[in-house]
Amino acid sequence: MSTEFLITSLIVVLAPGTGVIYTVAMGISRGTLFAITAAFGCTLGILPHLAASILGLSAILHTSAVLFQVVKYAGVLYLLYLAWQAYKGNGALSIENHQDNKKSYGSIVTTGFLINILNPKLSIFFLAFLPQFVETGAGLAMLDMSVLGLVFMAMTFGVFIIYGVFAAQLRHHVFSRPNILKWFNRGVAGAFAGLGIKLAFAER
Repeated sequence: MSTEFLITSLIVVLAPGTGVIYTVAMGISRGTLFAITAAFGCTLGILPHLAASILGLSAILHTSAVLFQVVKYAGVLYLLYLAWQAYKGNGALSIENHQDNKKSYGSIVTTGFLINILNPKLSIFFLAFLPQFVETGAGLAMLDMSVLGLVFMAMTFGVFIIYGVFAAQLRHHVFSRPNILKWFNRGVAGAFAGLGIKLAFAER
């Protein structure tokens, strides 16, 4: 495993995206445990893309315009739905001073999972990214890609937890100032809407 892979992966993971925004929102609205749960759900959503890349299914997604558009617009609609939830202050993405409720953990994981699995660019990313760092022979390429993918997922989970825990520390400051909470809700809604629009114009 090369240093170049670790550095590049860290840069990619650190860049704010839908998973980071969701994890931060859960940290601020529900606290540390929910932020970790959100991070787990988002990381879990990477697994199907990784499997698709290893099995070559992402190559089909890359070459099939219809399949790519179907997955892409499903992702766009889901991101816009999350933006609406954040703006209205209800649903899994509501930014309110929630008390921990174990029954909510499943929905948090599911939302995080869907956020990533409905992004076809992740499969294309792995298809283009991982093979560059495969150093073993052709017979072990799948194993090598699996290891690199799992390391990428571990880095994602760790970085997202850091984002989420840091956000959870800001809960008191946000909820003690109604105006900040109001603009934070709008900011989260705007971020998801913007990412949805960006995905809508994404090419294969």
